[in-house]
Amino acid sequence: MSQFVLTPAAGKRLIARAVAAHPAVREAMRSGTVVIIAGTTNGYVAEELLELIGQREGFSRHRFFRGITLPPWMKTSETGRLPDERDFPGDVIIREGEWRRGLTLFDVVDDLSEGDLIIKGANALDLQRRQAAVLVGHPQGGTIVAALQAAVGRRVGLIVPVGLEKRVSADLMDLSRRLNAPGARGLRLLPVPGEIITEIDAIRMLTGAEAEIMAAGGVCGAEGSVWIHLQGDQAASELIRSISSEPAFDLCP
Repeated sequence: MSQFVLTPAAGKRLIARAVAAHPAVREAMRSGTVVIIAGTTNGYVAEELLELIGQREGFSRHRFFRGITLPPWMKTSETGRLPDERDFPGDVIIREGEWRRGLTLFDVVDDLSEGDLIIKGANALDLQRRQAAVLVGHPQGGTIVAALQAAVGRRVGLIVPVGLEKRVSADLMDLSRRLNAPGARGLRLLPVPGEIITEIDAIRMLTGAEAEIMAAGGVCGAEGSVWIHLQGDQAASELIRSISSEPAFDLCP
């Protein structure tokens, strides 16, 4: 038995490696279409998948998002830390092993069918009920509604990589009903029916070892970290050590 600290960045890298090893992802990359919807966790996923097909050159995850949560004191318009919205590179679309650059989910969603795959991150995670949910700010539902049209309407696969730092205690179905009710204000919340992959799932998928959260928190770059209690062989410990020094996500390359 071993104990490890996983920062959010290390967790993103760990999840990305598990997604890249997923049999359904490998198959869809070979003979179908994989859509990696822009997001900070999915930036790591895109790196791992593009590396698999030898096409990582030219990809940067530092503008690979549509919306992010920043500290209230960070005035992005004044500091210039956020890249210009016009620099958004699009989602990552891999069709039959080739990265189709410059496209977004909206360019390809109507052509997706069973056997294809969408990878979409989440903003909330209920570990007890195995639920994940996405914050919605767009009046037409944004990328998640478009993704669900394919996932529910045409049985396109949906994988949801989401880090443990996004865990909540509420039932997300109940929470979404209250946040989406007439008269409520602010962002909406949409539970998603996809295959959830957390750091704990990633450890099991990659090594067969079992892990659980034993504590959480930290400072000086360890904010949002989780302490993991690991029961497994040496391979699992080596996997954790291999990603434990992943640098924190930075908006600047």
